[in-house]
Amino acid sequence: MSTNNSKPLILISNDDGISAPGIAMLVSVMRRIGEVVVVAPNSPQSGMGHAITIGNPLRLDPSTIFEGIEAYECSGTPADCVKLAKHHVLKDRQPDLVVSGINHGSNSSVNVLYSGTMSAAIEAAIEGLPAIGFSLCEYGHNADFSHTAEWIEMIARQALTNGIPAHTALNVNIPKKSAGPIVGAKLCRQAHAKWQEEFDLRHDPYKRPYYWLIGEFVNLDRGTDTDEWALANNYISIVPCQFDLTSNAAMKSMNTTWQLSESPAATATKPAPVIGSATPEPGESAEGLG
Repeated sequence: MSTNNSKPLILISNDDGISAPGIAMLVSVMRRIGEVVVVAPNSPQSGMGHAITIGNPLRLDPSTIFEGIEAYECSGTPADCVKLAKHHVLKDRQPDLVVSGINHGSNSSVNVLYSGTMSAAIEAAIEGLPAIGFSLCEYGHNADFSHTAEWIEMIARQALTNGIPAHTALNVNIPKKSAGPIVGAKLCRQAHAKWQEEFDLRHDPYKRPYYWLIGEFVNLDRGTDTDEWALANNYISIVPCQFDLTSNAAMKSMNTTWQLSESPAATATKPAPVIGSATPEPGESAEGLG
């Protein structure tokens, strides 16, 4: 917790890099709530998912980018940043809340799996820390975050007052300002949606081929309780996420159909049953059966 007993300790990270406008807005909001420490990538890490650095050294350098705030820029991924913050920067100090963002672009639906913003929040949840990832549904570097502050502060204060269930990270997406006034905030489930992807083949000046990933986001879910529905109707979506990816429904179904209790070798030596026949007792002819 914070060394200042009157204020909670809040760790901030992101995936757009320590100089992105989104994290500057998040710092300005969180410093009104508590003592802030920032550990963020030194360069953009969008789409890194939950990658960690294992084949290269990690660099961690102090930063003065946020006046009056203890801040560090890290050469690694968002997940690396949270790991280094917990085990090295904060050491024996336990954050009361970890927040990531504000991301430039939506992380709703299946995008949560690719998101570096949410990987920072989920890494915190793995460590048993309350965590929230914030994203704005506007991709430009000069996105307008001005309407997000009051909502982000409200959600963060709710998390600190009422708590977040253990090993859970909240995926919060906020409609862009040009979509109109925000109606409210909704707890939602993740929509069933996907990217319909293509690879655009191009050639460099030496005629060597290269590819750009392009695609269209397709919402396959018509439910009115999803994050995609909420955002389309100008609500802030809040999806509680877990890192346990077990499909309990699939386990229940497969336990009734899959035969996994014996080794493949033992199963292979068993004779296949013959339907509609019976084995004669010793001394009895097969003709008398049936």
